[in-house]
Amino acid sequence: MNTNAAARLAQGRPVLRRSPLPLRLLGHALVVALGLLYLLPFVLQLATGFKTDPDAAAHPLGLIPTTPTTATYQRLFGLGQAGDGVPFLRWLGNSAFVSVVVTAGRVLFASMAGYALARLRFPGRTLLLGFVLAVMAVPGVALLIPKFLVLNAFGLFDTYTGMIVPLLVDAGAIFIMKQFFESIPREVEEAARVDGAGVLRIFWSVVLPMARPALITVTILSFQGSWNEFTHFLVATQSGQYETLTTGLARFVSGGLGGGTQYPLKLAAALLSTLPVAALFFCFQRYFVQGANSGAVKE
Repeated sequence: MNTNAAARLAQGRPVLRRSPLPLRLLGHALVVALGLLYLLPFVLQLATGFKTDPDAAAHPLGLIPTTPTTATYQRLFGLGQAGDGVPFLRWLGNSAFVSVVVTAGRVLFASMAGYALARLRFPGRTLLLGFVLAVMAVPGVALLIPKFLVLNAFGLFDTYTGMIVPLLVDAGAIFIMKQFFESIPREVEEAARVDGAGVLRIFWSVVLPMARPALITVTILSFQGSWNEFTHFLVATQSGQYETLTTGLARFVSGGLGGGTQYPLKLAAALLSTLPVAALFFCFQRYFVQGANSGAVKE
């Protein structure tokens, strides 16, 4: 028995036994194989984007284009022949604008509501918390027709306001922030209150900076959710000028922008639409994991 094992036994802690080397190698090989299998669709998307239409139809699973070309990306970014382009940049701009505004609003409202539910005591607090949990249980598809009726009644149909306002508040984000705020020691707030800080000052200057992992988690989830949103935009808009990447690509795939398979164009557009969310997640995945685990253990 080595020194570390003896020390753990002396402290009454279980001894951790390492698996045999062949089993560990087999486990690593399995993980690598699953990772490559997961990445294969993205590699196919990337390769198909540089193929011609006949090449993509003849060799759909080929990872190396027979005759590489950048014509697909020229069409996406409006560099092709006149009338041959796809309004990809307009879709991208609408998605970016709506996602940034919705994300900022969700982070602000979720942090304020989460702190109120976690720390403030007011009449109806328990009922309000139950309402938030009940909203999380309602499937989004059940609200499509009521959303359309409300937006149409208030004159918000087919506007940026109608696209953004219904997405500004999210019950799941409120619950995440509430759970994290409850894991923060109350002594920190009491010390600030002794120094004369009010509720808003404690929230903004003391508690909110400590909630960075949860804020980043809500930011990632909110941006991803609004970036990939489809059903809400489908019932909130009808004009082409308000199309986002999801609604635009759906019309494109259904044949609304020309005939033919156009596999390179469709797959290249789909690949480019996933890059912003993937980049955001990989840059902040460490904080995302911390925020996802927050509140699991309370002091």
